Amino acid sequence: MISSCRSCNAVAKAFKPWAASCFPAARTITGRAGRVVHLPGCMCPVCISGASPGKRISERDLSVAATPSPENRGVVFMGPNEVEVKPIGFPKLELDSTNSPVVSERQKRKCQHGAIMKVVTTNICGSDQHMVRGRTSLPGGYMVLGHEITGEVIDTGSDVEFIKKGDLCSVPFNIACGRCPACKRGDTGVCLFVNPARAGAAYGYVDMGGWVGGQAEYVMVPYADFNLLKFPDKDQAMEKIADLTLLSDIFPTGFHGAVTAGVGPGSMVYVAGAGPVGLACAASCNLLGAACVIVGDMIPERLEQARSFGCETIDVRAEGTLEDKIHAITGSPTVDAAVDCVGFEARAAAASGGEQPAQVLNDCMGIVREGGQIGIPGLYVTEDPGAVDDAAKFGNLSMRMGLGWSKSASMHTGQCPVMKYHRPLMQAILYDKVQIAKAVNATVISLDDAAKGYKDFDKGAAAKFVLDPHGMTGLAQAI
Repeated sequence: MISSCRSCNAVAKAFKPWAASCFPAARTITGRAGRVVHLPGCMCPVCISGASPGKRISERDLSVAATPSPENRGVVFMGPNEVEVKPIGFPKLELDSTNSPVVSERQKRKCQHGAIMKVVTTNICGSDQHMVRGRTSLPGGYMVLGHEITGEVIDTGSDVEFIKKGDLCSVPFNIACGRCPACKRGDTGVCLFVNPARAGAAYGYVDMGGWVGGQAEYVMVPYADFNLLKFPDKDQAMEKIADLTLLSDIFPTGFHGAVTAGVGPGSMVYVAGAGPVGLACAASCNLLGAACVIVGDMIPERLEQARSFGCETIDVRAEGTLEDKIHAITGSPTVDAAVDCVGFEARAAAASGGEQPAQVLNDCMGIVREGGQIGIPGLYVTEDPGAVDDAAKFGNLSMRMGLGWSKSASMHTGQCPVMKYHRPLMQAILYDKVQIAKAVNATVISLDDAAKGYKDFDKGAAAKFVLDPHGMTGLAQAI
């Protein structure tokens, strides 16, 4: 909801004379607990003064806790549907997010356990798009985006023992300490020691600890010995870099969705969503031995991409129920396993339908068999200022839990613990057991084309855009 300007705590403290006034030219979104996010073009006195993240996009300066440097550039979220490649600070073996406008992610710590990496590839993710569309609590003008990183180590802290300069490594998007109870039991997606606000952290993502994102030329990776997956042969890795770059997130995430849905030899599977994670999940189902993988989506080009490696497809916009469409393919209206690779920006199945955040969750409960399992790697958030109703703004969705309960269906949610899967999936790539880059149509572009990549991806391009900041892959193409 666009509203007149009202005071958040920071504004009230710094600009008391203005706090009680409202201005016709103000543009804000009111989030949880009355917190105000100032949108691009906001003309309240605070924004005009330059004190708020709602400053005009063309006038904003990077306020991440580092002095911009000509030696490093990164993709910065500037406001809804606006990203720019800007000079950013060269990484240090420390984190200082105390200047973040997001109070929950402010922290400061030394990182002698970390490594500084020259980024070889870094991917645009659908989770980034949620932020760029303005669907999270993130204000613009300070966040360096990007959590899917592959890079070469150029420096290490004094506490790093095993990772060496020159190592080419995959970086899990989860930041994990390796020391807390969660990490010790393998739940690296919900590490307890890396985010002051809650369990779990990631690079370049709102409310995830303030760690600087990796859609950049250089980035710092903490707890390097624990987090980094070193490729055994650097030359071989560069030959397969379009596949290996997907180990940082979407290949393990898609695989995790399939595993938590119970996919195995002979399974009949429905995958909701033919974006990169959905396609990675479908390829993972094949790798796990599924008998039939059905992928549903609304975008014909993405469905065609799913068919390119043997999937059955359903255009969910077509007339008829999802059960009937599955029956037409398999002879049964139900499947053994269903995977939600869409998340909270789901839309109604009808061609004219609007956004319905629980649509895919309810679809999955409707088509999974009795005793079946549902994997949910699709993202659901605790705060969505652009949601269709007040309940959904805080993650409260209209789910048919009674239907799922009556079927004894199991549901599995949450971030993928990348480290549980990335080494075996690396081996599957290196030994040619899976062609994951072809499955998701990995498309390498330059860092300078990042904004174009975001726009094309948002329009539904059947591609996974991979940024090559230094031209090291030799694969970059113009878009």
